[in-house]
Amino acid sequence: MNQQKLPNATAVLVLGIVSIIGCCCYGIVGLITGIIGLSLYKKDNALYQQNPDLYSDYSNLSTGRILCIIGIILSSLNLLANIVMIAMFGWEGMSDPQMIQERMREIMGQ
Repeated sequence: MNQQKLPNATAVLVLGIVSIIGCCCYGIVGLITGIIGLSLYKKDNALYQQNPDLYSDYSNLSTGRILCIIGIILSSLNLLANIVMIAMFGWEGMSDPQMIQERMREIMGQ
């Protein structure tokens, strides 16, 4: 029997990689691409579960899912850290590294 490739397996893998790299962009890019990758995974996984013998690249799909989950976690942590930093220092303070150092010294008690 001739095996086919899953339609979105490569896309899920690429989106997983982009979500890990995108976590450096304030967490927003990585979060969006990770969620899109997981939704594509869900569609392809349902397709694969209907007829597993018909498709050949389920390993790419599984790897992409793991990368998407890692990317979502890293992006969420980065986004949360950015929200905390903005709450502590404000928008103006985020662009002034010297003020951030002074505030950190005050918080640490030095």
